[in-house]
Amino acid sequence: MPHFTLEYSANLDALVDMGKVVEVVRKAAIETGIFPIGGTRVRAIRCEHYAIADGSKHFAFLDMVLRLGEGRDLATRKKAGEHVFHALASYLDSVFAKAKFALSFDMQINDKETSWKRNNIHEALKAEAAKVEPAHG
Repeated sequence: MPHFTLEYSANLDALVDMGKVVEVVRKAAIETGIFPIGGTRVRAIRCEHYAIADGSKHFAFLDMVLRLGEGRDLATRKKAGEHVFHALASYLDSVFAKAKFALSFDMQINDKETSWKRNNIHEALKAEAAKVEPAHG
């Protein structure tokens, strides 16, 4: 159930394509090998109203939070988090070059006792994969 939420200052729209940003995060998450494809969600939320540092509208931010289910040890979470953060930070190098910019990433573990889910995407992906299996012969 990895859910990545990216909140970002509206002024970033002039500096980066957020559609590409969410795709960078999605691909990096899948590359870690620890997140199920069918459960991975990445979304970006544009913040129209924000205040950073001294209030200058020239400053920009992107804050990413990952919510995930229990069951992965700290070393595994750290390795995956570093991979995703590095991919995102590298993609945003041009923003760091053009603007005063703050990038942050936090990982939160959901308590399975207080987290409810219903998802039929996993089954759809399995069925789709079965359709494209190469013929043997």
